[in-house]
Amino acid sequence: MFKGLKERLRKFVVALKRNPQRIPLVALVLSFGYYSFNLTCISNTTAKINSPGMGIFGFITMLFSMLSMVAFMNSFPHRKPVNKVMLALTLAMVALVIFADFQYKALIMHAVDPSNPNHITVTQNTIYIVDAYNMLTKHIVFLCISVALTVLLPVYGKLLKKINTSIKVEGYGKMDAIELND
Repeated sequence: MFKGLKERLRKFVVALKRNPQRIPLVALVLSFGYYSFNLTCISNTTAKINSPGMGIFGFITMLFSMLSMVAFMNSFPHRKPVNKVMLALTLAMVALVIFADFQYKALIMHAVDPSNPNHITVTQNTIYIVDAYNMLTKHIVFLCISVALTVLLPVYGKLLKKINTSIKVEGYGKMDAIELND
């Protein structure tokens, strides 16, 4: 049982050594998935507050989250050097998503601010506004982790390559001469 688990772990590490860019890609996918699965509280908050720009910031976040994943995948073509233009485009789109999240959070704060004459009071029926605010904070943190993993990819890519994943085979190197005569 443990032998099979050990072999699976070795194969997983070998796959990561060959394609270390999978780590930041998974982080991007998870952050986009987190935002997507919590889209209900964002749309409810947009409908309740209805400030100018809220809808467009939500749209920017969804659109550029998807596009940044596509650009990231195109940044690392198979057996070719890194496409630096696509990687820069990916980082720019993630920065735009973070900016949109911050702007959306600012609109929420303005809407619930008691000094605002048209402020919205958060009650049990509108608790999704607080949930949206907290979700955006976590989304920004996930995106920053994704950016850090992308920027540090050369560093931990080299560290991954140093991991010994070779298999010791008994009798290797003790082979007798092979006769090729018929």
